[in-house]
Amino acid sequence: MTGPVFASGRDLRALAGIVSADRGEPPAQGMAPSLFTDLLALVRCDHLVFQGVDRSRQRNWFTQFVPAEASDGWYYAAAFWEHYWSSLHDSYRDRSGDLRSVIKVSDFYSARQWRNTGMYRDCCRPDGVEHKLSLCLPAGPGPIAGPGRTLRLAFLRGPGPDFCERDRDLLTVLRPHLHQAYLDAERRRHPAPQLTDRHWDLLHLLAAGHTNAQIARRLGISEGTVRTHLEHIYRLLGVSSRAAAVTRAFTGPSGLTPPDPRPGPTPARPRIHRTGLSPPPATAGLSLHSRS
Repeated sequence: MTGPVFASGRDLRALAGIVSADRGEPPAQGMAPSLFTDLLALVRCDHLVFQGVDRSRQRNWFTQFVPAEASDGWYYAAAFWEHYWSSLHDSYRDRSGDLRSVIKVSDFYSARQWRNTGMYRDCCRPDGVEHKLSLCLPAGPGPIAGPGRTLRLAFLRGPGPDFCERDRDLLTVLRPHLHQAYLDAERRRHPAPQLTDRHWDLLHLLAAGHTNAQIARRLGISEGTVRTHLEHIYRLLGVSSRAAAVTRAFTGPSGLTPPDPRPGPTPARPRIHRTGLSPPPATAGLSLHSRS
């Protein structure tokens, strides 16, 4: 649903200001309220809602309203999920897999059709909402990711003119920067754990699929020491398995920057026997790769 995007010089300067502003420490969930205040000045609307939507569990794990008083008596969760799949606008992301397009209710319905929907009747009309413009962001990577989980930003208007193509274009340009702002906020909320060089040695070998015995031989330490290091790594990363440790260390949202793998201790020189050179022990293992 995306096409050529147009923005005036004035709008581009406003976008640059939104992207470059220092928002300080993020709230416990979501993004800085000052960011949404700037968005309200850019795209006129009555209020704005930013939510972490878990479609699989039919709930939101956080919701931010701007202005904050807009949350009073708003959002009818049971009714929303009752009408979710029949609402072409609200279920579009899950039906199509398209998380990139910025969409309006009027992309799917005429005014008369919209007012005949259950979503309008039970969720929007009680609060005077006539027009919606929304964008969607991936929830991950990291612990907040999961099947059916997305971040949704909705601009809501009452009676009057609909959102225009200029509004859609501005949010299309801004969308990747909003996603980056959310990921930056997540990194600040969950700072990277401090792993030692030895921890990284083990993690690189874990990622290559080595067993504890193979890691011990490669690093010249005992299997008991390997287990102790793994326990420390699990605690620092907040995980409980080898696969989760590798995923968290190399693909998580916390800004971990693994160093280049260091070579382990120089292997012992093969012993010469009368019958010839003894072969080194096999170190075959299942490789574990994370998909970007």
